[in-house]
Amino acid sequence: MLYYLFQYLNELDVPGAGVFQYITFRAAASVIVSLLISMVFGKRIIEFIKVQQVGETIRDLGLEGQNQKAGTPTMGGLIILASILIPTLLFAKLHNIYVILMLVSTVLLGAIGFADDYIKVFKKNKQGLAGKFKVVGQVIVGLIVGCILYFHEDVVVKEKVFDENAPIHVQELIHNDVDKTTSANYYWKETKSFVTTIPFVKDNEFDYAWLVDWAGENAMDYAWLVFIPIVIVIVTAVSNGANMTDGLDGLATGTSAIIGVVLAIFAYVSGNTIFADYLNIMYIPDSGELVIFIGAFVGACIGFLWYNSYPAQVFMGDTGSLALGGIIAVFALAIRKELLIPVFCGIFLVENLSVMIQVAYFKYTKKKFGEGRRVFLMAPLHHHYQKKGYHEAKIVSRFWIVGIMLAILSIVTLKLR
Repeated sequence: MLYYLFQYLNELDVPGAGVFQYITFRAAASVIVSLLISMVFGKRIIEFIKVQQVGETIRDLGLEGQNQKAGTPTMGGLIILASILIPTLLFAKLHNIYVILMLVSTVLLGAIGFADDYIKVFKKNKQGLAGKFKVVGQVIVGLIVGCILYFHEDVVVKEKVFDENAPIHVQELIHNDVDKTTSANYYWKETKSFVTTIPFVKDNEFDYAWLVDWAGENAMDYAWLVFIPIVIVIVTAVSNGANMTDGLDGLATGTSAIIGVVLAIFAYVSGNTIFADYLNIMYIPDSGELVIFIGAFVGACIGFLWYNSYPAQVFMGDTGSLALGGIIAVFALAIRKELLIPVFCGIFLVENLSVMIQVAYFKYTKKKFGEGRRVFLMAPLHHHYQKKGYHEAKIVSRFWIVGIMLAILSIVTLKLR
């Protein structure tokens, strides 16, 4: 909203109003406001939750220090949602399709998580929202996201096309400490393409239309048959991965903040012609505006971490965890980095896999030997380390370190091919 106000003031030549035209300034403002909301108003929200006696119900899993968390305020994900939505509404261009997509996804996923928490806390049902309804909700969100990304006319990419008749572009490049100047005749052509980025390979673009190549010249007309189901699977998987990770104080929050920084870098370079050209990556018009949203996301995670770090004063609940995972998935899809999710979301992936492996092996051994056996002492993986005697804070800090390493590796893929 403020963007449009300052745009109007800039047209009136009001000094300083033009600074709102810069994505970097608005992204920084978004981070600061998000931090203020989550840290300052977050405390008041926590006190309100305490008054309403919205406390966490703990299942006895035999973990050290577990019973001490009983009664800790939950549904703190409302703090995260407010800290994301308010700065985005203030500083982003609200007519931008990518911003609209992220706002809609955040609200819908937050609503699913809120319904789950509400049933657990106020209806005193420890199971919460039935799993099938939760999955149906995630599928609906994935369906909406897939349809928007596929059918909306503003979701396009620009490809560099070389043409002798095009204006000459000159680039100053630095390679091996030697300045080099290159020039070429090219222009940017806007196209409705369904390509995505493949990490670690030279020609790093993959077209979903290839999966329906059997349709011949009409392949583009049927690419949605594979694209939309893939979007649904990604949104559901990453959302559940974040939910699984939210088992220790600060684990999901800190991990999400690290991932958010990576996504911010990807969005900025993908939406900037100069960086996209230099890095030889896909140029996605208007995607740079997503930096404002992800800036609010990072600020919300860090601000919430102030109260969620060990020992936690508040838990985010499914209101926060489902939203965080879903936001990461939708954002990665919007900037066409979904094939990198197993790298920068490696923590979520391992947590998910640990549960799947544990359940599958237990059922297999029970059927074969009559007695279920386990691969891990307990799943998800962070509980395995708790059972081994590691302190909760040490487990979280080490998971963060691994997350930072994966984040660096993800950023390196911009040049490592």
